[in-house]
Amino acid sequence: MIGTRLDDVDEPRLIPSDRGWWFIGNQTWTLLKPEHVGADGELRPDVDGFLRSEGAYRERTAKSFSLTVLTSTACNLGCGYCFQNTGQDPRGGHRPPRIDLRRLSTATIDRIVDFTAERMTRAGLARLYLLLFGGEPLLNPRGCLELLERCAPLGLGVGAMTTNGVLLTRRRAVQLHDAGLRDVQITFDGSRADHDGTRVTHTGGATFDAILANVAAATAATGLRWNFRVNVSHHNIDRIGELFGQLDGRTDPDRCTFTFAWVGDSGIGYRNDLTRARQVEDRFVEWAVEGLERGYRFVRPSMRTTCQICSVPGGRHGAVVNADGTLFSSWQSAGKPGMEVGHVDHGYLDPGSVPDRWVTCGYDYEQADAEVMAAFQDRVDGRILDYLHTTGRL
Repeated sequence: MIGTRLDDVDEPRLIPSDRGWWFIGNQTWTLLKPEHVGADGELRPDVDGFLRSEGAYRERTAKSFSLTVLTSTACNLGCGYCFQNTGQDPRGGHRPPRIDLRRLSTATIDRIVDFTAERMTRAGLARLYLLLFGGEPLLNPRGCLELLERCAPLGLGVGAMTTNGVLLTRRRAVQLHDAGLRDVQITFDGSRADHDGTRVTHTGGATFDAILANVAAATAATGLRWNFRVNVSHHNIDRIGELFGQLDGRTDPDRCTFTFAWVGDSGIGYRNDLTRARQVEDRFVEWAVEGLERGYRFVRPSMRTTCQICSVPGGRHGAVVNADGTLFSSWQSAGKPGMEVGHVDHGYLDPGSVPDRWVTCGYDYEQADAEVMAAFQDRVDGRILDYLHTTGRL
């Protein structure tokens, strides 16, 4: 920890570099000299005071209410690592058992909107961030459109969606964009060959080309922004760099960001044999640099944060709602039996009565593993900041 934390959630980061120390605060990236940090890894008091006076420790407070809604818990793909699976396909195919089937209806939307309006008033927030989630949200396109339209009067600032992209046709993208959708996250399991071996339909069919065609058509017809999450494992690490060339000419780099994400074992038998070794670290940095050189947008390293929905029991600044109106503490626990924390009809249960259900994003991983991943990310982020500094892009 650096200095004094200003709330219960976020804290600045201090990362060693060949050039000194990177201080990452609230929208702040500062290269400190080696002598600015003591042998105990703490900032010198005068340096700490200067950073505070410059606003680097500004408290991060909620600017909008963050609402995640599962419009459908079904999925049209059969990815073996999905955290919503309850096991592997016993027949060895691509139909793993999943969380219970639920589908968002108009009546439930009415109740979600009333619940959200009340929670926003209680929190003193006038803007809404809405994430359409699943399963695959576009297995219920009507629910997606209706929810976007009904949330507009609540002060919808950003409408976002996490989708596999297979069903995001040009026509559907235009409808959603017109209704308020602005940001879309799509996952690639590496380049075409690796993606089509993992992210497949229930019959084992390939999806890469269909997704890419939809992204290209939607990019041409709308102003949608894209985050391409790229899953990294021992299966695909040697070929991930090929993905950039496969996207060339199909996207607008200025409207796209990349997130390279470690795929972990969610307790259902999928195993990632990668270790956080130096050669893996080199690859993460290599991909980030190549994306920058190709003109893609880049999200600079940030403070240590946890999401505003799951970090504070009781849903003060956000909520995760299943398609039947049941409340969960995070998107990762949504739909899982025994993890319910309330319902939109009667609000949240007393967090003290269900402490084991108030879990945060990433709760499937052991604390020791989370600490190793944090150290790995620090090393990657420090090297990326070195690159941005050297090239004058910071």
